[in-house]
Amino acid sequence: IMAASSSTGSATEPPGLETQWREIDNLNQQQLRAGDSWYLLDKRWYDQWKEYVHAGDQNSSSYPGKIDNTELYEDLDSYHLKERLSENEDFVLVPAEAWHKLLSWYDMMDNQPPLERKVVDLPSTVKVEVYPVEIYLCLSSNMESTVSACFSRADKIHAIHQKIRQHFNVSETAESRLWMRSTDTSSERLRNLNMTILDSCLSSGMTVIMEIRNADGTWPTSRPQIMRNSADEDSYRGPPGVCGLTNLGNTCFMNSALQCLSNTPPLTEYFLRNSYLEELNFTNPLGMKGEIAEAYADVIKQMWSGRHYSVVPRVFKTKVGHFASQFLGYQQHDSQELLSFLLDGLHEDLNRVKKKEYIELRDADGRPDQEVAEEAWRNHLRRNDSVIVDTFHGLFKSTLVCPECNKVSVTFDPFCYLSVPLPVSKERVMEVFYVSLDPTAKPTQYRLIVPKAGRVIDFTLTTETLMAVADVFNHRFYRIYQADESLSCILDRDDIFVYQLSSGCVDQDGEEVVMAIYMRERSHYRDYGSGSNNYGTSLFGHPLLMSVPRAQCTREDLYQLLLKRLARYVHPLDPSEEVEEEEDEEDLYKAQTNGVSDDEGEEDSEEAGPSKKEEETQESGQAKEQNNCQSEASPSSEGEEKAEEEESSSEPDRGSSTEEGQSACGSTDTNSQDATDGDQSAGVEPSGKEEEDEDEDEEEEEEAASCAQANKRLPGRRRNTEKQKKALFTIQAVNSNGTTERGMGEVDGGFSFSSQPYIAIDWDPDMKKKYYNENEAEKYIKHQSMDVPHQQITVQLQECIELFTTVETLEEENPWYCPTCKKHQLATKKLDLWSLPEVLIIHLKRFSYTKYSREKLDTIVEFPLRDLDFSGFLLKKTVNSTEPPCRYDLISVSNHFGGLRDGHYTSYARNKDNGQWYYFDDSKVTYAREEQIVTSAVYLLFYQRQDKIRQPTVPPPVPSSSQPENHVSSQTHDGMDGASSCVSMETD
Repeated sequence: IMAASSSTGSATEPPGLETQWREIDNLNQQQLRAGDSWYLLDKRWYDQWKEYVHAGDQNSSSYPGKIDNTELYEDLDSYHLKERLSENEDFVLVPAEAWHKLLSWYDMMDNQPPLERKVVDLPSTVKVEVYPVEIYLCLSSNMESTVSACFSRADKIHAIHQKIRQHFNVSETAESRLWMRSTDTSSERLRNLNMTILDSCLSSGMTVIMEIRNADGTWPTSRPQIMRNSADEDSYRGPPGVCGLTNLGNTCFMNSALQCLSNTPPLTEYFLRNSYLEELNFTNPLGMKGEIAEAYADVIKQMWSGRHYSVVPRVFKTKVGHFASQFLGYQQHDSQELLSFLLDGLHEDLNRVKKKEYIELRDADGRPDQEVAEEAWRNHLRRNDSVIVDTFHGLFKSTLVCPECNKVSVTFDPFCYLSVPLPVSKERVMEVFYVSLDPTAKPTQYRLIVPKAGRVIDFTLTTETLMAVADVFNHRFYRIYQADESLSCILDRDDIFVYQLSSGCVDQDGEEVVMAIYMRERSHYRDYGSGSNNYGTSLFGHPLLMSVPRAQCTREDLYQLLLKRLARYVHPLDPSEEVEEEEDEEDLYKAQTNGVSDDEGEEDSEEAGPSKKEEETQESGQAKEQNNCQSEASPSSEGEEKAEEEESSSEPDRGSSTEEGQSACGSTDTNSQDATDGDQSAGVEPSGKEEEDEDEDEEEEEEAASCAQANKRLPGRRRNTEKQKKALFTIQAVNSNGTTERGMGEVDGGFSFSSQPYIAIDWDPDMKKKYYNENEAEKYIKHQSMDVPHQQITVQLQECIELFTTVETLEEENPWYCPTCKKHQLATKKLDLWSLPEVLIIHLKRFSYTKYSREKLDTIVEFPLRDLDFSGFLLKKTVNSTEPPCRYDLISVSNHFGGLRDGHYTSYARNKDNGQWYYFDDSKVTYAREEQIVTSAVYLLFYQRQDKIRQPTVPPPVPSSSQPENHVSSQTHDGMDGASSCVSMETD
């Protein structure tokens, strides 16, 4: 039986599964070429398609259905792409030919536009431009009337010029000129129409203004007036350096790093004195032609002018993206990566060495460390000499030992910052929802401590009963885990449900079927416009995993089993309602074509659906087998010990256990089904009575004959009427997403499943409103483990530095070539600090990336604000007693709040002029107390050597609440791990 075809009729018969994979995989190997079109495809849909074709079974329950990019859109009205989407996490890119093949085979959700993007040739890379530049266009004569348009960064300014002419009907003969609104207070002339948008520093959100010359030859204005009144800005005289930075869209990482560098006294004074002008290196092939240094100088001068509450670093960001394509666009990035690029770029742009000579490095060969270190530093300065080297560069000793011949290699290498590791816990705290076999027991939320390198089976070691573990997302099973899968594949933000399947051991003779059960609500109306009679359905509530004896896989038995399983929140029919009803052939036909189509099923799942008379008849479907069968034991009514007496069980809706709202019952999501044939609806017709009579056998035979006729892919209308018994809901086999209906084959009165089936319980809105208690369904119990505060690990900064200097063995991916053995070896390596710079940057390696896992460490690192003594870590001992001790004071901190992908950067910094600490959150600046600075969010630490710190030249200001809005406030920072109460934990 082939997979369901598109309801729109636009999909063609696809080739075999192996052919599909081979064709698409070959096309995906294409190289990027400027001007080509590539398409964005939802990663989850693509992964399910890969699972489907690799399964090699046309009837697999992993059939993906129509292409669905819903998760990529901000909303389904404008179809505007969400911000911060990441390739290979949220979407994949496929070339145009591959896209058109997939589209012809599977069709696309109705009304969704294809996400076509162009390949652009940028200065440092060729890439697919996922986020084009969105610019606002207007005429200087009416700046209130703007229109937005998207352009590629590779487009010329001429394209913008033509777009404005076309939209505002400006004559081709009219002489005009363009202005770019660069900030809220100024505009710049766009003189060169042949310059690219990237080179012109235009970015999303900016406005381009066209000015048309008057008939008398004059221009309306010398410069378009784009600020209502700049008097307040011009008259402001605040503390120099106490200035926010506007977030341009996910640029908090950049703002945080800039604030830390801005409050590094020797570097800032170097730029404020204009010393950089004499040292700009325009010929360095490793530099950026002085452009990064000039853009940085412009930002620093604005921030320290005392004229601005906040500065818009748009030109600086554009320059950074120009020379480092990874920072193009508006995705979230790492402040340490930006800092590393910026320090290197400033160094090369300001390198006093105009022509670098070749220097052959020598090994120590037993020479004294002092001699080798001095030689290494001299060689470094022969090629690298700049204010960055003067301020930030130190020297460490690297010792490698061959495990085979014991060859010792000693080198001294410069560094610009220290990346120190954090002690890693071997345990992990995870939150799960436990669903008992007892239908009267509410789900219970537990907080478990499991091995970080453990497996899914570790969730179930405390009980002898059989369990299943699943990730629930948007009312469906995003993934059902195998017992031996690593826990590293489960993220902290995932909603994990642990289902009790059986209280005994599993038989090995395949007599059990584990069913994945979804709850769906039918809409009122069919989608006639799509060319079918399909009904819309929307998923709601919690899905279930249930083990069912194969002998009970009949429609009657399944219905009764589900009634028992849902007994806590589904009311049974009253005896008076269990009556036989007649339906005519039209009603039967409606039931047979019960598919799904796009409907407005985006209302909250806790609200009752609209009223409609129930469609009471259903037809049995054709045999289709599901994917990934698990052989489990039959269900038992034995319940786990649950604290049902707790009043907390009456808590309102569970909501989401993650910041991203990935609740199993949060919002109703709408699906579109491709069921067009009557054989795809599997009905259940329970008797609802205890007694049996002889007529039942005759009814079953008659029913089976009717089902067989309906399965012949004919309209299936009956000439006669049939009596049915009223049911609360119907049962429908679906794919693993719950979107596409599949067949359920009957063998000897029971359903045939050779793999794990996905079943949907379909509710008529009226029946759901009357018999389904949504409030009760959402209730859960909090186990006492949830009340135990999660104890965060606390370490000292000195411990991290000790780890940095600990002997380690090189990884297989990065071996060392031993000159004695003449081959690569996994040598032992030890780093030691030899000399330290004036300003020491310490990077705490909170983000851990391996081929097996990705995580962020929220360990609290305690660090001193004053008197950080490095004398115990330095190999180089003081030669001259007059040399200052290696003691440092803290001058700034970069913070990262949130998780791996969704986070927010802020910073603390000590003003060099008044000695006051401030908290910088993009454009917002507040006073800070020293005791607030040590938090679990600290990511970068900037220390300055004590002998180089000058005393404040002006007295620190007195916090006052009378200062104007958006200026420095005296707001305290208590709460949120000691961070500012004004910190927004939302992503940028």
